[in-house]
Amino acid sequence: MRRIHAGNALSSFGLGFTVPYLYVYVAQVRDLGSMTAGLVLAVFAAAALIVLPFAGRAIVRRGPLPVLLAALVTASLGALSLGLAGSAGTVLLSAGALGAGQAVMQPALATMIVDCSTTETRSRAFAMQFFLQNLGLGVGGLIGGHLVDTSRVSSFTLLFMIQAAVFLLLIVMMATVRMPAAPRFTDTPTGSSKGGWKQLLGNRAMVQLCVLGFVLFFACYGQFESGLSAYGIEAAGISASTLGTALAANTLMIVVAQFAVLKFVERRRRTRVIAAVGLIWTVAWFAAGFAGLGHGSQEMATAAFVSTYALFGLGEAMLSPTVAPLVADLAPEGVAGQYNSAFALVKQLAMAVGPAIGGPLGASLHAPYILTFLLFSLAISVLALRLGRRLTVAQDQPWAVAQSRVVARGGVAEPVAAEA
Repeated sequence: MRRIHAGNALSSFGLGFTVPYLYVYVAQVRDLGSMTAGLVLAVFAAAALIVLPFAGRAIVRRGPLPVLLAALVTASLGALSLGLAGSAGTVLLSAGALGAGQAVMQPALATMIVDCSTTETRSRAFAMQFFLQNLGLGVGGLIGGHLVDTSRVSSFTLLFMIQAAVFLLLIVMMATVRMPAAPRFTDTPTGSSKGGWKQLLGNRAMVQLCVLGFVLFFACYGQFESGLSAYGIEAAGISASTLGTALAANTLMIVVAQFAVLKFVERRRRTRVIAAVGLIWTVAWFAAGFAGLGHGSQEMATAAFVSTYALFGLGEAMLSPTVAPLVADLAPEGVAGQYNSAFALVKQLAMAVGPAIGGPLGASLHAPYILTFLLFSLAISVLALRLGRRLTVAQDQPWAVAQSRVVARGGVAEPVAAEA
């Protein structure tokens, strides 16, 4: 588990190390123009959407470790060629390889966590994963920003070379992991992947969770660097440096709050925790509305805008030990990889649609933008409570079930809910 967590941190470090600088690298440093740079970002996202439906089946059939190693090799080659690419075609192919490799890492690592944890330890394991992912992204972005120099192509080449080296280091580290035995459907016919998706879509609780997940990612992550930042600059008069401060406040809140809220969260119903996140994000959007539509001073607007990002961070810290373990607990034995990949696909779709809708809306239609995402945040609470009606106690409140087992064995436990 320690090696898996180190792998999460390193893969996120690689993502934060280069992805924020892809646009400027292609458009300005390689002088390929803004159109090509926009296509590179689109290919980076599209590659993830293409490979994720197949990644789940590969994880189920082959296990998460071989799939992870293949993804790391692909991402390493993509990063290496991207640093050396000089033409538009090479840049696009390299971005596709890097995007595909990094997209597959997420469900593969998540499935490894599922295989190496129990129901009782899973929430804490996923909380640690989220903490290390944010830490890796932040450190990677910080170091990468100090290495790049738009006047020197060699500085970006060095950046991508280091990223490729990080992935190679991760290959060596992950190759030494000895995974516990887990059910694999190796005897399933190759053409039965459709059956796997049909089984998943027949799981009504999982379908509802995917809808909820889309709304969660669309209303939060899909707005961070698009609609919400455009709204802050255009409506609230926020400077670029203040926007950086707001993003830092988000990361700081996650780092500070992650383990403080863990004990509180893991002893409560998962769906009610998600519903509470919807209410917290509703308050966050009210704060954003005050920042851009209120008539206070610039200092008050700035404080409200930074508070919006901090409140989003609090909600994220509550979701990390809640949503990913729930996906794992909804999956039948041996097909967690399929469910993790499906949920990663939903996240990728929301991250693609969110900026496309939120960016123009946040930049020009300020009041409708805030109202739209206020309603989306409230929808999170409603969808979460509806999902709770479909879940068993073991899926919605595994801690209570674990405690009831302790009592059954003659141990001492705190009082639990009657339905447990």
